[in-house]
Amino acid sequence: MAARLYVSIEKLDRGARMRRREFVAFVVAGVVASWPFVGRAQQIVPVIGFLNIATQEGYASNLAAFHEGLKESGYQEGKNVSIEYRWADGRYDRLPELAADLVKRRVAVIVANTPANLAAKKATDTVPIIFTTASDPVQIGLVSNLNRPGGNVTGVTQLDAALGPKRLELAHELMPAASSIALLLNTGDPIRADSLLKEAQEAATRMQLELHARHVHADPEIETAFAEFAQSKERVLVIGADAFFNSRSKLLAELCQRYALPAIFEHNEFTDAGGLMSYSGNIRDSYRWAGIYAGRILTGAKPADLPVQQSTTVELIVNLKAAKSLGITVPLSLLGRADKIIE
Repeated sequence: MAARLYVSIEKLDRGARMRRREFVAFVVAGVVASWPFVGRAQQIVPVIGFLNIATQEGYASNLAAFHEGLKESGYQEGKNVSIEYRWADGRYDRLPELAADLVKRRVAVIVANTPANLAAKKATDTVPIIFTTASDPVQIGLVSNLNRPGGNVTGVTQLDAALGPKRLELAHELMPAASSIALLLNTGDPIRADSLLKEAQEAATRMQLELHARHVHADPEIETAFAEFAQSKERVLVIGADAFFNSRSKLLAELCQRYALPAIFEHNEFTDAGGLMSYSGNIRDSYRWAGIYAGRILTGAKPADLPVQQSTTVELIVNLKAAKSLGITVPLSLLGRADKIIE
C-alpha cells in the first residue's frame, strides 16, 4: 500500500512538473511572439522636430494652432506622434547646432520658422522641412517656386514683410502731425533687418517723413531704445516684423504704456497685451497649416508635391483702451477700416 501511494505521488508530482513546464513554455512563446508587434508599435510613432528662434512662452498660441492642424491630419502628440522641441530663445547662433541635432535624431519632419528654417535647410537636404515665414520664401532661398517647391522644403508664408510699408502709412495716418517716425529692428537677423529698413525708408521718402531706425537684439536693449524714443521727437513707432519681437509682444506693449509711446506691430498678441495697433496676416492660421502639412508628410506626402500655402487674410486691430491711456484720438478713417476694435 505504501509503495502504491509513493508511486501515485510521484506520478502526480511529475504531472505537475509537466503542467508547469507547459505553462512556462506557453508564456515564453506568447512573449516572444509579441516582440515583433511591440517593435512595430514603437516604430510607427513618428517624431516631429519643432525648431523655433523664439521662446516657448512667447509662442504658446501659435503652438496651439500647430497642434490643431496636426489633429486635423489625424495626429495628436502623446498618442500617435512625438515632438522634439528646440527653442533658441532668441539666440540666432544656436540655430545650426539645434537643427543638426534634430537631423541626427532622425526626425520624420522638421517644422521651423524664419530664420530657423534656413538653418534647417542648410543642415539637411533629405529630411522634409515645413516652414512658416513672413518673408518671400523664394527671395530668401527656401524654395525656387511657390507652386512647385521641389526638394525637401515647403510650407506657409504670410508675406508679412511686404506689409511693412503699409504699417508705416498707418502710423502716419494715426499721427499725421508727426514729421518723423521711429523704426525698431532686430540685429539678430541682419538680412531681414536690412530688407525691412530699405522698404520702410522708401515708404518714408514717398511720404516726406524722416525715418529713425534703432537696432536691438536683447531685452535690455529694447528698453533702452524705448527710453530713447521717449526723449526724441519721434512720437510714433513702427516695430519691425520679426520672430524675435513676436515672442516679446507683451513686453513691447508694456514698454509702450510705460513710455507713453503709440506703436504699431504685426500680430494681435501685441494689441491683446495692451498695444495700440496691429496689422498683419493671420500667424495662427499659418501654424495651423504647418501642422496640416506636417501630418501629410507623416502619411507619405512629399514636400516637392505640396505647394507653398499663402495667407490671404490681413487684419487691422485697434485698441481704443490703449489709445485712451495714451491720450490719443484715433481717426475715424482708421476705425472704419479696422477688422477688430478693443474697447
